[in-house]
Amino acid sequence: MATAGGAAAAAASPQAMDEKARRTRDLLASFYNTDPSAAAAAPSPARPSPTAASASPLDSINLTSFDPDVYMDVLVQQSNLEALLQRHVKMAAEIKNLDTDLQMLVYENYNKFISATDTIKRMKTNIVGMETNMEQLLSKITSVQSRSDTVNTSLFDKRENIEKLHRTRNLLRKVQFIYDLPTRLNKCIKAEAYADAVRFFTGAKPIFEAYGDTSFHDCKKASEEAIDLVVQHLQAKLYSDSEPIESRAEAVVLLKQLNFPVDNLKSNLLEKLEDCLLNFQNEPTQASIGDISKTFRAYLIIFPDSEKRLIELAQALFTNRYETVRENLRKRIPSTDLLAMLRSLWEDATTIDEVISEAALPAFSLETTRDIIRQHIATAFAHLQSEISDVLVRTPSTSNGKLEESQLQTSMETSKVKVLQGCTDLLQEFHHLIDGNTELLVKLRDLIIDWVQEGFQDFFQKLDGHFHMLSGRSKSFSQEMEPVQIDKVPTALVLMLAQLCVFIEQTTIPKVTEELASSFSGGGARSYEYGPPFVPGEICRLYRSSGEKFLHHYINMKTQKISKLLNKRFTTPVWIKHKEPREVNMFVDLLLLEFNGVVSEVKQILPGLIRRHRHSDSTGSTTSSRSNPMREDMLNRSNTHRARSQFLENHLAKLFEQKMEIFTKVEYTQESVISTVLKLCLKSLQEFVRLQTFNRSGFQQIQLDMEFLKSSLKEFVDDEAAISFLLKEVNNAAHERCLDPIPLEPPILDKLISAKLAKIKEQSPNMQ
Repeated sequence: MATAGGAAAAAASPQAMDEKARRTRDLLASFYNTDPSAAAAAPSPARPSPTAASASPLDSINLTSFDPDVYMDVLVQQSNLEALLQRHVKMAAEIKNLDTDLQMLVYENYNKFISATDTIKRMKTNIVGMETNMEQLLSKITSVQSRSDTVNTSLFDKRENIEKLHRTRNLLRKVQFIYDLPTRLNKCIKAEAYADAVRFFTGAKPIFEAYGDTSFHDCKKASEEAIDLVVQHLQAKLYSDSEPIESRAEAVVLLKQLNFPVDNLKSNLLEKLEDCLLNFQNEPTQASIGDISKTFRAYLIIFPDSEKRLIELAQALFTNRYETVRENLRKRIPSTDLLAMLRSLWEDATTIDEVISEAALPAFSLETTRDIIRQHIATAFAHLQSEISDVLVRTPSTSNGKLEESQLQTSMETSKVKVLQGCTDLLQEFHHLIDGNTELLVKLRDLIIDWVQEGFQDFFQKLDGHFHMLSGRSKSFSQEMEPVQIDKVPTALVLMLAQLCVFIEQTTIPKVTEELASSFSGGGARSYEYGPPFVPGEICRLYRSSGEKFLHHYINMKTQKISKLLNKRFTTPVWIKHKEPREVNMFVDLLLLEFNGVVSEVKQILPGLIRRHRHSDSTGSTTSSRSNPMREDMLNRSNTHRARSQFLENHLAKLFEQKMEIFTKVEYTQESVISTVLKLCLKSLQEFVRLQTFNRSGFQQIQLDMEFLKSSLKEFVDDEAAISFLLKEVNNAAHERCLDPIPLEPPILDKLISAKLAKIKEQSPNMQ
């Protein structure tokens, strides 16, 4: 039982602490009656509330309906001996604490009571002599008032006379002023004190209006004559350009005070102001914006109703000045000069805005400057494109004769320098636009960064379109210039465009991207839905594609030109009646001449390639390029029957030969382009041969020409296997189309080729 009671006491300890604090608070509240509403609302002992009735007897110790007997009975029934002892100790401690609190409260109230008692005593002591002093003060005030009444009574008659004499004196002074007014006005005119003259006359004007026709008629007439002279002087000052604007404004104010009509004066002065602004626009050094600002301020003071006209004049002034800046843009002015002009205009606009804020000149200047800077950036890119185009258009052509050594190479290097250096110079120019710390440039910085990036994106796209136009190729988007006719396009220009596209992709665009990232980062004024303003990957892909197109276009142009020569060669003679060959045909010289032109252009424009081992560019069996010497000897010495047998053997051999890859991907190297042109021309030659029918002499002529080409073309390319294969295919095609395919004997073939080589050797010194 004791154990159970101890556990219950331990569980109830926190509740006991809360109950102690609540009881203490309730006791203090009941002692000081701090909650009157609660006391008033408390139920009477005769009629307990339901809450009190339903409460536990142990909790009713603080209520007015507390019953000690019931409390003790319940406490004894519910608690053991140990709990009763603890309750005893706790109640004893609470009683002691309450006694201590009550003592402290009594002590504090006692101190406050003593302090209040001392204060009352001091007040009684200080008020003791106050009534006597107040009585003495009242008697003195009464004495002063009686003496003052006596003085007023004795001096009343004299005061009336003094006031009357004073009024008479003032009237005499006014009359004297009226009589002296003409003299005063003349003195003011001589001293040019027109403001004093107007002040004197306006002061006397009421008297002249009342008595000017009677007593002061002469004075009025003389004064009006003098004031007319004043008006004339004021008008002269108003129209004088040498007078400062403050004096002219003062003149208008004085004329207004004299009720002089100033509407005509206002029109004349505004016209003068307009002329002044026009002169300022044409010759800014003749006046300063400070003078213009003072003029506007003076006019606003002089003619408050002319504000609308002044606003129009100010806006017209800055509109014309900005138009002058736009005209200067066409001359390709540097960014520093443009910034100096725009900064000056911005400062002038803020100065005028302090006087005429309704003109909204800073907002107008900001918007106009925005358009001018954007136009400046676009104009700079347009000039760069024009300069690049001029360099490319001056590319020398091989159609009119032989090119000087390294002439195309010089043009190629000049074009590269113009593109790269031009972009670098533009970046330096545009860097000045974002370096300024002026309020104007700070507001436009993000927009300028976006415009520069957009400008480079648009510039490279337009430059690519311009390259296509120069090459004679059509482009999906419209160009400012008509496309050049493809027949008039120099082939060297097309090859330069191909190499320039590679240079732009690999060198220029990375350089521009790096500079934009370091100096023109930020921006963001452009809407995100349009994407980033400059996309280098897209430009690189564009120029990579264009470079390949130009390279193929160059190869096609050269191939078509040589094909026309071959077509003329094979369609003009009658091969069925061809005579016995005596020398290599002249068309071979023309063909080699064209090949030399291709080599000359390619070697000056395209980079070289390290020489590799012979035949490394071709795949397949070497039997297609080099025949067995024994088989060649048998072929050359056989009769018609054996020739036909050999023809069948060749066809059978083709069935077992490995397929040779003749046409490979074209690269930006000399070897690749030259070999591709040669292969295409030889393939065209083969097709032209297949369209003809040859007699024995015609077949032998083809054999002689191809054998000479075989030794001559070795100088142009390293891929001898492919060239030999294609030449052999031409011979085979002629063999197929020949009625009597008997080839030339090797000694005769060697003799004719040697004669041709000797002839060429003789002609070479003469040509030099």
